[in-house]
Amino acid sequence: MSYFQEAKAYFIASHQNPINIFLHHLTVLLAISAVVLLFYDWRWTLVCLVLTQVFAIGGHAFFEKNKPAFVKYRSGIMIPVSISWSFENLFGLRQLWSYFNQVRSQKSEVRSN
Repeated sequence: MSYFQEAKAYFIASHQNPINIFLHHLTVLLAISAVVLLFYDWRWTLVCLVLTQVFAIGGHAFFEKNKPAFVKYRSGIMIPVSISWSFENLFGLRQLWSYFNQVRSQKSEVRSN
């Protein structure tokens, strides 16, 4: 297993709470926005970067009850890992789709009984 794969497995294992997962997808979108906004106004970039940390650390403190993955992997590998994870999960849309399909199937089971 490569270092990237090992870090990604640790990242996934430490992100299980749905609210924390949503917050982390939001932080990736904010980080991408920060890069784009750097060419517009550096102050908006700074706001986005601060919000990424507030949401990420807050998600772990309040919902996940564990330390952020970058505490264990300090080499910066978590930046590409989290971006990769968000793109693979379509920024949380895959989880939402799965959730709504599950709710819909439960409703149809109740109706058929």
